[in-house]
Amino acid sequence: MSLFVAVSAATIMLLIAFVIDGAGKLRSLNHAESAAQEAARTGAQAVNAGQAISGGGITIDRNAAQNAALSYLRSAGATGTVTWGAGGSINVAVTETYHPYFWPGDMTVTGHGSATLIVQGG
Repeated sequence: MSLFVAVSAATIMLLIAFVIDGAGKLRSLNHAESAAQEAARTGAQAVNAGQAISGGGITIDRNAAQNAALSYLRSAGATGTVTWGAGGSINVAVTETYHPYFWPGDMTVTGHGSATLIVQGG
């Protein structure tokens, strides 16, 4: 009977470790995804005001957009990179590290977000 109890207790502890560290990793991934998406959205709102005012069209100011996205990431307590995609979309990748309670080593997660400035005619 004691062997059964030992194996059962070890199995239950293993399941608890999977649940706690799995949930922690998912929380880290959710934070990375949210931060990346919001940083991309913030960056996509940085329009080239001089060009827009002079009637040259509404486009993203890439320097201002990158600065806005990175500033948002800093305020969210995250670090990441900003790249540019097809059609002028801004892409943000955020990498976070989760420090598990039960497993040795760290778990790294990466969140991605992208946004494109859409101008509706009026």
